[in-house]
Amino acid sequence: MTLNAWIQLGVFLVVLLVLARPLGRFMADVLAGESRVNRWFAPLERGLYRLCGVRPEQEMHWRTYAIALVGFNAVGAFFVYALQRWQVWLPLNPQAFGNITPDSSMNTAVSFVANTNWQGYAGESTMSYLTQMLGLAVQNFLSAATGIAVVVALIRGFARHTAQTIGNFWVDMTRITLYILVPLSVVLAACLMSQGVIQNFDAYKDVTTLQVTHYDNPVLGPDGQPKLDAAGKPVTTPAQTQTQTLPMGPVASQEAIKMLGTNGGGFFNANSAHPYENPTPLANFLEILAIFLIPAALCHTFGRMVGDRRQGLAILAAMTIAFSIATVATVSAEQAGNPTLATLGVDQQVSAAQSGGNMEGKETRFGIVASGIFATVTTAASCGAVNAMHDSLTPLGGLVPMLLMQLGEVIFGGVGSGLYGMLVFAMLAVFVAGLMIGRTPEYLGKKIEAYEMKMVAVAVLMTPLLVLLGTALAVLVPAGQAGVANPATHGFSEILYAYSSAANNNGSAFAGLSANTPFYNTTLGIAMWFGRFWVIVPVLAIAGALARKKRIAATSGTLPTHGPLFVVLLLGTVLLVGALTYVPALALGPVAEHLAMIGAH
Repeated sequence: MTLNAWIQLGVFLVVLLVLARPLGRFMADVLAGESRVNRWFAPLERGLYRLCGVRPEQEMHWRTYAIALVGFNAVGAFFVYALQRWQVWLPLNPQAFGNITPDSSMNTAVSFVANTNWQGYAGESTMSYLTQMLGLAVQNFLSAATGIAVVVALIRGFARHTAQTIGNFWVDMTRITLYILVPLSVVLAACLMSQGVIQNFDAYKDVTTLQVTHYDNPVLGPDGQPKLDAAGKPVTTPAQTQTQTLPMGPVASQEAIKMLGTNGGGFFNANSAHPYENPTPLANFLEILAIFLIPAALCHTFGRMVGDRRQGLAILAAMTIAFSIATVATVSAEQAGNPTLATLGVDQQVSAAQSGGNMEGKETRFGIVASGIFATVTTAASCGAVNAMHDSLTPLGGLVPMLLMQLGEVIFGGVGSGLYGMLVFAMLAVFVAGLMIGRTPEYLGKKIEAYEMKMVAVAVLMTPLLVLLGTALAVLVPAGQAGVANPATHGFSEILYAYSSAANNNGSAFAGLSANTPFYNTTLGIAMWFGRFWVIVPVLAIAGALARKKRIAATSGTLPTHGPLFVVLLLGTVLLVGALTYVPALALGPVAEHLAMIGAH
């Protein structure tokens, strides 16, 4: 890595870690109802509970909590589906966009409810302003709040003893949305607007370009299909234009929660590579900072809620170390460039200010370093926003983001989902350590016994099952093969990336895969739903089981879970479980492509 890359990574981590601590303390106080904000807005909160018929003092058993959570999100999915299917008859549709097809509507509804935000459509040419705001943006808040609510319930399981309840889902959702997500989103939206991110309800604008664009216009036959000549090629006529249509819309408000909630669904098809979503290097820095801010802060929240801040710092240290290594690997691979081009005498020097490397698919206003850091951040977190085309990354540069998702997105991860995923791995780590030393495994004073390990196994193995089965099905059936634009190893990588992204609720895409088809919309939708909720339910079951247990005192034989040894053990567990599961698939995709690129036989 260059000095510029080390500086950008260092500044990002310093600012992130400085901001995470006070936010973590604030969230712990808010969720416990002890913050000043709780007192200031108590009348509003009580009014919302009365309006919805919620009894905030009545806490829930884990099963009741899970039923409320899954039911609430299922209703949200049906609502977003209906908005897309009826949008042509609804207001705030100045472009008169038509209704979305059933399979695409299902995929998008599940995607945004599951905090995946996979997009098989182009937002600026498909979704009305009402659908974007009332459907997609609202779910950006609610899916993020759901993830935080789950990890808070799990933390209560560790913090409580001989308790039958893990909190009230409706209270948690209200406080997370009202006191955490909405205020942070307002502040970030204002900052992004100051950098040029648009926020309006205007109709799309036609502007005159400085240059005339020449293109070939296809000739249509009587049936409305392109006319073909004797050789079977489309018949075209020369055409030109000096007009460009600029999309408008309420972008900044959706962009803010898209990043803070690790959602990733862009207002525009180009996502955060679009200048109306991410216009400047400062806006780019704010966006990647927003992606990691709440996941990092939740580590401090965890430490405060369990009464031992060192526990949260150990988790945060493990995440930071793994992220730093992944970033160095991604940026180094992209800065190394393509050796095949070098042998052909192609100059890969970007500019006088930037060293050479692989600039394909990247915005010049960001460059290789900012694009590499963004790619690592968005796949380490469960975000999916992109400021460059991941399909254009070098094989090793693309392998790292893919592997980060396949590890379960626990390296900071999504809001809430990253921490509860890492805590599941922590329980697995202490279980393995207990087997090695012949002691009953303990974590935070709670024995990790057979029931908890069964639920850990379900949570850990569900996403690999969905990823590998989905990929295998797609490469076997004609409907899956039809979507592949690139042959051989790279095409396989595109399919593997898509199912890794869907099942792990990331939402970023390798591109190059035509995924807006009934086959991919359906199979990816199934992967997103079960990848989200078939992990959440076992986590809540663990929370309920832990809350019922007595807390046992630490002894001289208890494994310390706040020091360097535990950090190494935790990282080793994550890497072994994640990496070994996907090694054969990765060998067929990015590893084989890299060997072919460097000429290995």
